Amino acid sequence: MAITVEPAWDNETIGRESHDLRYTIRGTDDGAEAYAELLANSPTSYAGLIRQNATVDRLAEEAWEGSVRYGTTEPPQLGDLTVSFDTSGGTQHITQSLGTVGAYAASGGTPPLYQGAIGVTRDGVEGVDITIPQYAFTETHFSPAAVITEAYKLTLFNLTGRTNGASFRGFAAGEVLFLGANGARRGLDLWEISYRFVAAPNATGLVVGSISGINKGGWDYLWVRYEDVEDLAAQVVVKRPVAVYVERVYPFGDFSLLGI
Repeated sequence: MAITVEPAWDNETIGRESHDLRYTIRGTDDGAEAYAELLANSPTSYAGLIRQNATVDRLAEEAWEGSVRYGTTEPPQLGDLTVSFDTSGGTQHITQSLGTVGAYAASGGTPPLYQGAIGVTRDGVEGVDITIPQYAFTETHFSPAAVITEAYKLTLFNLTGRTNGASFRGFAAGEVLFLGANGARRGLDLWEISYRFVAAPNATGLVVGSISGINKGGWDYLWVRYEDVEDLAAQVVVKRPVAVYVERVYPFGDFSLLGI
């Protein structure tokens, strides 16, 4: 039986910025084939509007209802890419300053020196929350449905919460954290997937108190151990950094598996 595509009896829904045409497709039990026939037999533009998308819904074993939406903007095409970014920065709690630029004491006294420790109390070092450089960006790709398999979705899941093991988008290894992806199917042959990333710079040659030569990956965690030390000039016991630790908290991932 030949496949037929005919306008439905209630063919049109008219709007100012959108327009729907409906069809009845007969002669196939294959949804992909019905969808292809709908595209082949519906105009790419109508009433000055551009074809946006199409859908098919089964009515019977070899009968389908097709709907074609027309609008004012160009529909997404295979291979299209959109990128958005945000440099608002992130927040980090620190216990060490870059350097103490002022220390004052009452008349006749000497201020204790803490070698950059912030908010020192009798029991510890309180620190402070600061804004740090952080570059968030999202890439939206339009990909063929054939490549967005269940295995690929599992790959996205497994890469979430990992940093780039090699250079990626101009960033050095360890600077980009993959926050995950979300996707939506557009018709039967196209997926729209948004990939979310955030980048923080690697650092070398950091100095904490009297400790120098510290290297830290963008998403590594740095913490400082303090001990009580006698400040002979101020004649008090102070807390000063005696060791610095850089911890890897996100595993590396192979971002080439994203396929973007």
